[in-house]
This record gives sequence, structure tokens and C-alpha cells, in this order.
Amino acid sequence: MAKQGLQAAYIHCYEQIRDKILNGDLPGGTKLVEERLAEEMGVSRTPVRESIRKLEQEGLIKRKRVVSPTDEDLRHIFEVRILLEGYSARCAAIYMDEASQKQLQQCIDKAQHGNVVETMEANKLFHDLIVKASRNPELINIIERMQSIIYLFRRAVVHYKRPFLIEEHQQILDAIMAHNGEEAERLMKVHLEADLNFYLHLSKD
Repeated sequence: MAKQGLQAAYIHCYEQIRDKILNGDLPGGTKLVEERLAEEMGVSRTPVRESIRKLEQEGLIKRKRVVSPTDEDLRHIFEVRILLEGYSARCAAIYMDEASQKQLQQCIDKAQHGNVVETMEANKLFHDLIVKASRNPELINIIERMQSIIYLFRRAVVHYKRPFLIEEHQQILDAIMAHNGEEAERLMKVHLEADLNFYLHLSKD
């Protein structure tokens, strides 16, 4: 039970610190002090320390300070994501079973009718299922380390209702179900490039 409580505290801390960074409440250059954060969130230093470590792996913190990713940084990160998720979509067209395909369709249906939080969750699961279909633990691990930056984009494209977001998911799934790996890969790359361009355009406004 104690272990479960510690895990819950860690998830709570991680999400709170991540959101403060992504929302700008903890701007670039801010030094993170474990004791102060632990006191603010009403937890011990251990979950705070683990949260900071994870956010360092994800590129949002460096040497206990919040980083400010530039447009070039974001492009570089997305180039990696486009390559890996494009390849994963190709693999999904070959390996994905019917149950996972049904889960993808449920994600699309939920995103069409859900609120912002539900659409965010559905969007994340859609991409996670496709990455998992790569059957490549190293690839999955790289994407996992990029989750905070991916969250930043995901929140923007969902909140500001990027046009054709859900329709593109359906096209990707259709290609997967047709076992057309080349088309699934192409559609995923186009989809993620559209996310990147939409986000960069938003950040200029």
C-alpha cells in the first residue's frame, strides 16, 4: 500500500511540475528547489526528486533548471518523432491485431465526441498503441522520454482544435486495417508534420 501511495504521489508531482513548466508558471531558467516544491505540494522530497529526474530525461529540465525549447529544438525533436512513429505505423499495418485496431477506432470515436480532457486521452492512447505495434523496446523507450514535449503539442492541437486532426487518425487507421504499411507511414508523417506546423504557427501569434 505504501508503495502505491508513493507511486501516486510521484505521478501527482510529475504532472504538476510538468504542467507548471508547460504553462509558463515555471519559466525557462527557473531553478527547481526540491524542499520548496515538496512543501508546496504537501509531499516528501522523494517523489519530487523522481519527478525532476524524469523531466530531465524528457528534456524539460537541465541541471535542476527549467529549459526553454526553441523552435529549432522542437523541430529536431519532432523530426525524430516523425521518423519513429512513421515506422511504427508501417509496423502496425503488418503486426497489429484486430483487438488493437478496435481500440484505435474507439479512440477516434471518443475524440470526436469527448471534451478536451477525453480527447487528449484518446489522442495519447491512439499514438501509444501504434508505437507499441513497432514491437521495438528501444523505439518505445525513446518515445517515452519525449512524452513531455509530445504533451505540449498534443494539448495545443486539441485545445485549439487543429483542423482534420481526427479525420487524419481515421485515415491512418484505415491504412493499418488495409495492411498498407507504406501508406500508413506516409499518413502518420504528414499528420505529425501538420501538428508541428500548427503549433509553431500558434506560438508566433
